[in-house]
Amino acid sequence: MSESNLISLAVTILFLPLIGFFIVLLFGKRFKQLYKFEVGIITVALLLSIFTGVVKLTNYFNNIIITQFTWIDLGNVPSIGHLSINLGIMIDNITVIMLFVVTLISTLVHYFSIAYMEGDARFSRYFAYLGIFTFSMLGIVIADNLLMIYIFWELVGLSSYLLIGFWYEKKSASDASMKAFLANRIGDIGMFIGILILFTNYHTFSFQDIFQNIANGVVPFGSNGWLTAAGILVFMGAVGKSAQVPLHIWLPDAMEGPTPVSALIHAATMVAAGVYLVARIFALLTADAMLVIAVVGTVTSIFAATIALTQNDIKKVLAYSTVSQLGYMIMALGVGAYKFAFFHLVTHAFFKGLMFLGSGSVIHSMHHEQDMRQMGGLKKKMPITYITFLIGTLAISGVPLTSGFLSKDGLLAGTWAFADLTGHYLIPIIGFTVALMTAFYMFRLVLMTFHGEPRNQHKFDNAHESPKLMTIPLIILAALSIFIFYTPNPVAPSEGWFFNWIKTPQSVVPEEARFDFMKSDAHKVEGSLNKDVHGSGSENAAITYSEMYEHAMHKVHYPAMIISVIFAVLGILLAFLMYEWKKIDPDKLAEKLKPLYNLSYHKWYIDEIYSFLFVERLLDLSRFISWFDATVVDGIVNYSATLTRGIANITGWFDTYIVDGLVNFTAFISGFVGLSLRKIQTGKVQTYIVYVVFSVIIILLILRPF
Repeated sequence: MSESNLISLAVTILFLPLIGFFIVLLFGKRFKQLYKFEVGIITVALLLSIFTGVVKLTNYFNNIIITQFTWIDLGNVPSIGHLSINLGIMIDNITVIMLFVVTLISTLVHYFSIAYMEGDARFSRYFAYLGIFTFSMLGIVIADNLLMIYIFWELVGLSSYLLIGFWYEKKSASDASMKAFLANRIGDIGMFIGILILFTNYHTFSFQDIFQNIANGVVPFGSNGWLTAAGILVFMGAVGKSAQVPLHIWLPDAMEGPTPVSALIHAATMVAAGVYLVARIFALLTADAMLVIAVVGTVTSIFAATIALTQNDIKKVLAYSTVSQLGYMIMALGVGAYKFAFFHLVTHAFFKGLMFLGSGSVIHSMHHEQDMRQMGGLKKKMPITYITFLIGTLAISGVPLTSGFLSKDGLLAGTWAFADLTGHYLIPIIGFTVALMTAFYMFRLVLMTFHGEPRNQHKFDNAHESPKLMTIPLIILAALSIFIFYTPNPVAPSEGWFFNWIKTPQSVVPEEARFDFMKSDAHKVEGSLNKDVHGSGSENAAITYSEMYEHAMHKVHYPAMIISVIFAVLGILLAFLMYEWKKIDPDKLAEKLKPLYNLSYHKWYIDEIYSFLFVERLLDLSRFISWFDATVVDGIVNYSATLTRGIANITGWFDTYIVDGLVNFTAFISGFVGLSLRKIQTGKVQTYIVYVVFSVIIILLILRPF
């Protein structure tokens, strides 16, 4: 199959869910079974994704297949020259892997939803929304430039808004969808500014063209600082989509959507988009930008993990677990562990999708009960759900023979290697601590839900295993959470085929901009590593930071693996001591640590702080503006009207009594004179002669001499 045929397949995969969206949305209400068309069409997209991946990885393993077309031709632009905006499709190894991940999770969610959403009043519309969401995610995956990613980025935000607020008659659901939409807009503004910085300097949105310009020494506005700023600003989009601190607040509330939607949005698709974006721009990230990314990811991972420790809503625990694991991935990208970050993105997609769908199976069986304190003993009633959920929990805890063990241990080794070269040891310390906390709160969830005695006997008596349409997706995802699908060696992921499919992008950033701050500590170990890397006779050979990093990772691989397993076992053991063997009373412990417990249980009061600092202050500002408008602006307008009316009254009086008075008086005088003269104007000559004679006599009398 030619490269052009692969591009055609990618376009077909992209538009299949969109076709399903339009058909089901337009005709689904009339034809009740039309949702099956959407399910069928996404299944076809999955099969085509598998075929595309096989062809790409077998025939074009080292090729990056790109096709572009001119979308907008702006012609000749002053001081720039001819300018056009191109869109295009790029297929490399991580593209086909993500195509498979997105279409697989989406397909399984479609089938799961048939049983879960049965009887819903907007059943067909739900499947239409799944279609537009899948289309949006696939667009991000195959885009070859920042503009195209941004277009589909916003479509993902819109479709997630529709899915989170699907039950919009519930105020909590409509509020959650609005919260998600607004929180993502904040990050997207930064992302848009970062894209504009790059476009202003390079006059292109294409990844390859931007990378080539930077490799040629052209940095934004001639400054490495601007390149750092552009990378961090584009990363802000990932902060929003991948729910990193401080924009993490939307994701736990998004649990108000249907549970299969939670699996789709919070496992492999929407939240993974941010990690995928950072992976795409990895080559242009400077050292300072990477350090910022690493710190944000590290803070997010520990922050969310502390909250997950005390939550009682089964979906809220999984939501904060997702935030924490996303922080892991961002942290790994920040320290340079590119392969393990992407590896964890894929493995997490499967085992977290499994756990979200598993929680949906439990909620469905418990008649939409989500509080773990009302559960217990369900492994007897739901054995398939229990076993598959347990496999997912073992994977996220990093227990050997699971996929999570492979990706998480490599990720932690990457942070340790980074610390050895740079001195930032707090990052791996937090990373290992989060591993312990993850194992604890996930087994807390399993033990409270499936073990022990039922805490709500009525709901337990009515509980039952979910239908096959819900359990088969669980079995498939549980199988994909086992190590054998990624490598034949359960302790060495780098020896497996999956790890070799992923290629770390070659940095195009000037060396001083990428590794300058690292060298301050890295040079201390350079001499000792030179001999190991280049041989005994190469003490003075030049060694790059990348070589030192790879060697450092190799050195700490097994120590990191051992410590990670120990921490995971400690977390699991602590969970059993508290919730299975009852050796430690969690309620008494919570009472002893009440301030810390309250901080965790109330999510560090972040929502309250945001509400006080932003929401309430914005409302205060709105109220002040309303008062100012009503009192000052309207007061001026109303006073002007009163003043104008007073002046008009005075003017009216003056016009009526002075101007009109003079006019009327003149008319009166003229009329009076006319009336008086009319009496003597008889028309008789004799009378006029008498008047003349009389007048002459009067004149003579007046003028006679004395």
